[in-house]
Amino acid sequence: MLNTKMQELGENRSVIRDLFEYGKKRKAEIGEDKVFDFSLGNPCVPAPDPVNETIYDLLDSQDDVYLHGYTSAQGDLLTRRTIAADLNRRFGTSFQADNLYMTCGAAASLKLSLTALIVPDAGDEVLAFAPFFPEYRVFAETAGAAFRIVPTDPETFQIRIPELEKAVGRNTKAILINSPNNPSGVVYPEAVIRDLSAFLAEKEKEYGHPIYLIADEPYRELVYHSGTVVPYLPNYYPDTLVCYSYSKSLSLPGERIGYILVPDEAADSKALYAAICGAGRALGYVCAPSLMQHVIAACDGMVSDLEAYRVNRDLLYQSLVSFGYTCVHPDGAFYLFVKAMEPDASAFCERAKKHELLLVPADSFGAPGYVRIAYCVTEEQIRNSLPAFRALAEEYGKG
Repeated sequence: MLNTKMQELGENRSVIRDLFEYGKKRKAEIGEDKVFDFSLGNPCVPAPDPVNETIYDLLDSQDDVYLHGYTSAQGDLLTRRTIAADLNRRFGTSFQADNLYMTCGAAASLKLSLTALIVPDAGDEVLAFAPFFPEYRVFAETAGAAFRIVPTDPETFQIRIPELEKAVGRNTKAILINSPNNPSGVVYPEAVIRDLSAFLAEKEKEYGHPIYLIADEPYRELVYHSGTVVPYLPNYYPDTLVCYSYSKSLSLPGERIGYILVPDEAADSKALYAAICGAGRALGYVCAPSLMQHVIAACDGMVSDLEAYRVNRDLLYQSLVSFGYTCVHPDGAFYLFVKAMEPDASAFCERAKKHELLLVPADSFGAPGYVRIAYCVTEEQIRNSLPAFRALAEEYGKG
């Protein structure tokens, strides 16, 4: 007898990954330049030059045990000190190395945090604002929680406190929040975060237990206007865990490196940090990749050149709107959230495939009727895809 839940997850891949695999097969059949794959959030911008230079320097100057051996389970001490110092400079905080736990990217951070928080069979609930990254449901449910969706404003996808009030209850253990948002690109402004923090503080008093915000922050640096500020949640709400990844900011998605931040001000912070360490042990995360820990310690605070994403966003958004598509204007991340031209987003995406456009239906994101377009591709691909987008719109009488 196998674990049937794990078998089901293995046999039914995420819609994003399934489409990505289809795209690779299709490119092999007709040519890479003829397939317009907007499925996977795989950065097209290279890592900053100092990242590769640091790797070469480390390989030349350090011994193999230092580079490739185990670090402490919670991560290399120098790396954690460096990250803490950088956060303190940027956000006026006072974190120390022991507030940080190094992970294999944000996905591992989320899974470890939920595993540490959720008590199986206790009725714990995890909430997420729609639209959300579909794996949130997988992470929450396999940790033993019930997963609840909180609707947002249907026009702006901003958080609405009255909707949250309907969803929060005594069993609410954690709320996942993602800003800039995957898939909408929406940034939750300071006023919204203040309202959210005040509401949750009241509910904590009412229920007599903490409700943790889990901030999923791989896109924090990916904003395209100087006036757009992504509030740093621990400065507004003490019971916050920050799950961060360098996958997007340093264009290192395949290197799987990130961290969990547990502020001292969070409820039961020492016990929570210990529970995260225990979750890492139970799940077999011996330590985060050693070489990459040393690399980000040397390159912390750097970001890739994000200008290409802004160019892509503007080109794609303006073009699609001119063709008759309805799009949410993204302030950050590198996704365009587009209303399908028929009620069934999956059917719309299947029709798009006939034009070699690979778009992700957003039903599993908690937003039926929408599709996600990852514009972290070359500008050339976007320009070459525009006739296909126009032809697709014309099939629906648009343009």
